[in-house]
Amino acid sequence: MIVELYNCDGRILNDVHKVEAIMVDAAKHAHARIVDVVFHTFNPHGISGVIVIAESHLAIHTWPEYNYASVDIYTCGTEIDPLNAYHFLVRKFKAKNQTMLELKRGVLPIPARLLKHKP
Repeated sequence: MIVELYNCDGRILNDVHKVEAIMVDAAKHAHARIVDVVFHTFNPHGISGVIVIAESHLAIHTWPEYNYASVDIYTCGTEIDPLNAYHFLVRKFKAKNQTMLELKRGVLPIPARLLKHKP
């Protein structure tokens, strides 16, 4: 999912601890298995971060000066629900407007029984 969050709370988008906690909780709401968490604060403002999950990743880039954040929710498998993460993020960042585009990637013409990883 490619997520655009507009008219968010800029104070939240510039607080690395809050952004990280929200992203970690979003991964948990999607029932993802977290592998690693990395976040960076830019000067004078803005944050980039990634939650590496066993099912791929969630990434965010914030522009608090524009009350805007872009988020990628990249998942695979049948046990994870990326829509739960999406709705959670909209609520927690207080986005007044948002868009979401779902792209089906990695759709391979291989029977599930032949895949090397758990589908």
